[in-house]
Amino acid sequence: MRRNHRRWGRGFFLKLLLVGVMGGVVWSYGLVRFAAAIPAAVADATSRTDGIVVLTGGSRRLGEGLDLLSRGLAEKLFVSGVYQGVDVRKLLGIAKRKPEDLETMINIGIATNTTGNAAETMDWMVRQKYSSLRLVTAAYHMPRSMLEFRNVMPTVTLIPHPVFPKNVKHKRWWAWPGTASLVISEYNKYLLAWTRLWVGRMIKKSGWRKFRTGTG
Repeated sequence: MRRNHRRWGRGFFLKLLLVGVMGGVVWSYGLVRFAAAIPAAVADATSRTDGIVVLTGGSRRLGEGLDLLSRGLAEKLFVSGVYQGVDVRKLLGIAKRKPEDLETMINIGIATNTTGNAAETMDWMVRQKYSSLRLVTAAYHMPRSMLEFRNVMPTVTLIPHPVFPKNVKHKRWWAWPGTASLVISEYNKYLLAWTRLWVGRMIKKSGWRKFRTGTG
């Protein structure tokens, strides 16, 4: 009896180990694919859109958004994720721009995460009656941002416009501990966001089916 119990325990442990190894292989493969999907350049730097959104939280993003606005690539700029109490004039002061040049063309939001960025930008797009948007954020943040934005605005034309912080090494990212940690962290956040959105779609689809069939 005891021998059978040991045999069962050993078999269970081996199965658990196998599942862990397979999970690690799948996770690693996904990480490589994710890192390869991080943009290395701006694919479209000239097309005009109705609006521009800048997701705050990293260096160079706001400056890039203001440059794009100054070049006439959009009617207005929305800065999502600004600390409460910071107005447009303060924002322009931080970016060392003259308020009289761009103040009337900028709106701000106060979202605290990427999901909130997408939601408040969509609200802004609806109020402005816009149908196209250039999305400015760090290159490593772009895959997750596009995932969240496409989820809430599937009919909007989205143009990704990555910026490239100097301290993030895109080439041979695995050889730089700081960049490797950042990419892995962003990959895990992407997986969580993808899973949340997928589960939400499945629940919505299941609920809709029940409603249509009159069950539940």
